[in-house]
Amino acid sequence: MAVEMNIENGEFEDWRGSKADPAKHGGVTASSIACVVEVLENMVFLSNATNFVEYFLKSMHYSAAESANMVTNFMGTSFLLTIFGGFVSDSFLTRFKTFIIFCTLELLGLILLTIQAQDSRLLPAINSKPSKTQEAILYTGLYAIAAGVGGVKAALPAHGADQLDHSNQRLVSSFFNWFFFSLCFGGLIASTVMIWIQENLGWNWGFKISVVTVSVALCIFSMGFPIYRYKRPGGSPLSRIFKVLASAIANRKASLPEAENTQIYGEKRNHDKFRFLNKALMGESVASTEVEETKTFIGLLPIFASTIMMNCCLAQLMTFSVQQGNIMNRSLNSFKIPTQSLSVFPISIMLASIPIYEYFVRMFRSKNNHHPGLLNMFQPLRRIGLGLALASGSMAAAAVVEAKRREAANDDVVLSVFWLVWQYLLLGVSDMLTLGGMLEFFYSEAPDTMRSMSTALSWCSTAMGYFISSVLVTISNSVSGHFGKEWLGGSDLNHTRLDLFYMLLCILNFINLLNYIFWARRY
Repeated sequence: MAVEMNIENGEFEDWRGSKADPAKHGGVTASSIACVVEVLENMVFLSNATNFVEYFLKSMHYSAAESANMVTNFMGTSFLLTIFGGFVSDSFLTRFKTFIIFCTLELLGLILLTIQAQDSRLLPAINSKPSKTQEAILYTGLYAIAAGVGGVKAALPAHGADQLDHSNQRLVSSFFNWFFFSLCFGGLIASTVMIWIQENLGWNWGFKISVVTVSVALCIFSMGFPIYRYKRPGGSPLSRIFKVLASAIANRKASLPEAENTQIYGEKRNHDKFRFLNKALMGESVASTEVEETKTFIGLLPIFASTIMMNCCLAQLMTFSVQQGNIMNRSLNSFKIPTQSLSVFPISIMLASIPIYEYFVRMFRSKNNHHPGLLNMFQPLRRIGLGLALASGSMAAAAVVEAKRREAANDDVVLSVFWLVWQYLLLGVSDMLTLGGMLEFFYSEAPDTMRSMSTALSWCSTAMGYFISSVLVTISNSVSGHFGKEWLGGSDLNHTRLDLFYMLLCILNFINLLNYIFWARRY
């Protein structure tokens, strides 16, 4: 009974199961380990996304289209599985154990693919498709990695934030900023060092380095267990939500005053939001805390849905922006920038934006400490809104630059790839504000028993943005094809209307911004 009370009160424990001592457990040092591990984890994830294309093409003998789809599906599945990883972390295991288990699963998947890549008996013969057994090994390893990545990305940021004093919201906010910095730094290593290794030493070295890197990340994370503080899982949050919804539906004819007088609310009550759920209190097995938990999680969903369109813009950095860069002048004096390293531009901008943002916030707070209203401009919802506005602006800039590039190409002039910096700059800062704000918002506002799963909504938004981007391309081609020529038909960008597609994304993002403002003001 005492343990249940500790869990309900949100208290933490140490590795022995005793109440955590703030002087010995948690703190900045413990949370910093999560940032170090994220550098290594994201480096492996993004470098493998590039490495897999080469592996599928040259070793497994899939077509270019099949290889691209397999990689896209792998990345999308990895992000979507963060919800499953968050559910496991919130329901059954501590975030520490969740990370250990899923990181080990990712490592086993990498080892399996590394063995297959080195053993000719497990690879198809030249000019032959892989056998059923070879495909089974490939997909087992591939989706073991995807499941592992999903669990790691759900548990790691929440575990890092758990180590901090939640009464100091500025400290929690700073952690998510530097966690995003670590994520980008891992991406920078993947786009530079790992690309160089794959091009000069061979793609098979990418698998070997990934195995070693994930092993090191697992060891570093595990070494911090004596100083971590842990929160025991509180059972399945989804079952509690379904119970509340079922009870509310069963008692839908009850009057609200009667339902609201049935039980006393807890501290986080919200009388004006989703009041119909109060009817669930008429059920004997439903507690007021479960109703509040359900209200809080449902309240997060409109904010989550409003960020998906911004991630459609991010998908362009991995697709059309790279294709633009391929046919632009990539020379920098005598050095020619590799195509795969074009992502260095937005990543570098994101990296630079974090310390600049932190410095600006610190200076602003020191000068306006007695004006709480001014400090509210750095709240996560305002930060996300600014990021969404910049996403719309980035697509407008991208449309202008693409129109200029096509006009120059018609005159046999090749523009410098550095013209793309404008869209990279705006979208890079937009991603820093939006994703960093989402991680902080979903963690801070989520019920204590659902923080991993709620944080995972940030990654699910990324996955759904990539999937919806593909749908928008298909719809744009279908509609424009009925009125003449497909905007994005063919492989030559000089004969497409990518600028119109970018403008469409600009308009959709502006409409989405208005939708976001509506929900954010009601939150």
